[in-house]
Amino acid sequence: MKSLHLIRQPGSWAVAQLPSRVPVPAWAWGHEFGSVTQTSDGTSIICPTAAVPAAVQSERGWALFMVMGSFDFSEVGVLASLAAPLAGAGVPILALSTYQTDYFLVKQADVSAAAAALRGAGHRCDGA
Repeated sequence: MKSLHLIRQPGSWAVAQLPSRVPVPAWAWGHEFGSVTQTSDGTSIICPTAAVPAAVQSERGWALFMVMGSFDFSEVGVLASLAAPLAGAGVPILALSTYQTDYFLVKQADVSAAAAALRGAGHRCDGA
């Protein structure tokens, strides 16, 4: 896998959970980045921490990284080239993909360790 360019996105991020089959609340929309995934088990929302109401079940304090560039859907190993060094450093991740590129989140307390592991694997990591 080639070297990847990663950019930490500003801010603090949260992963919120709502029951399944509920309308997506307005606070989930309109941010620079957001993700809504609905399954029969529930609705997961990733958005800025400040947007999530205190009463909503959530895991707060995540840092968001964007993989620069787009990848053909046939390209193999993009996330593996990131997940393997992070796993080796003991850094848990939450990964997601869009049509254009990939993103992953790490806890803010793990940003320095994540950046060191990624740089050690040959990736460029800006903003961390």
